[in-house]
Amino acid sequence: MAEERGEKRGRRRDRENPRDRDDEASELVDKLVGINRVAKTVKGGKNFGFAALVVVGDQKGRAGFGKGKAREVPEAIRKATEEAKRNLVRIPLREGRTLHHDGNGRHGAGKVVLRAAPPGTGVIAGGPMRAVMEVLGVQDVVGKSLGSSNPYNMVRATFDALKGQANPRTVASKRGLKVQDIVGRRTDGASEAGMADSVN
Repeated sequence: MAEERGEKRGRRRDRENPRDRDDEASELVDKLVGINRVAKTVKGGKNFGFAALVVVGDQKGRAGFGKGKAREVPEAIRKATEEAKRNLVRIPLREGRTLHHDGNGRHGAGKVVLRAAPPGTGVIAGGPMRAVMEVLGVQDVVGKSLGSSNPYNMVRATFDALKGQANPRTVASKRGLKVQDIVGRRTDGASEAGMADSVN
């Protein structure tokens, strides 16, 4: 009986063991996008603090962003990182390296355009957009910011564009088609576009 109780306790400990969470957290990569010094005017003068913007991802199709404020820089980054880990979203990737299709994103005055790219293109994007793509695990993409250069707006607009990505399987099931039909059309369209460019 005592052995059985010991086994049950051991199982409970295994279930409640936080190592699984630690392993998941260790897989995540975080990047500091921007940090601002902020000031609050009070009766005796000004209280200075710091605001941090951080993006986090597992480089396998999951990413999130968060912001944090504190009196010290490390604490602000820690708060931002914790918020980013709570807000992770999964984005479908083609072949684990690029987007399935082009997309537009917008938030406030921030506008971004993301385009899928062939192998070997690399990440052609600047600043906050590049940080998001790197933590997401995208290896080939072309991105352009057409609006505000505010990092907060750019990151939110980038995530807006990424959330619009659709997996061919999902589209095929909704439309009652086969995956080959969707992918075949996309390939044909790309080849036609390439031929048109070569003619011009």
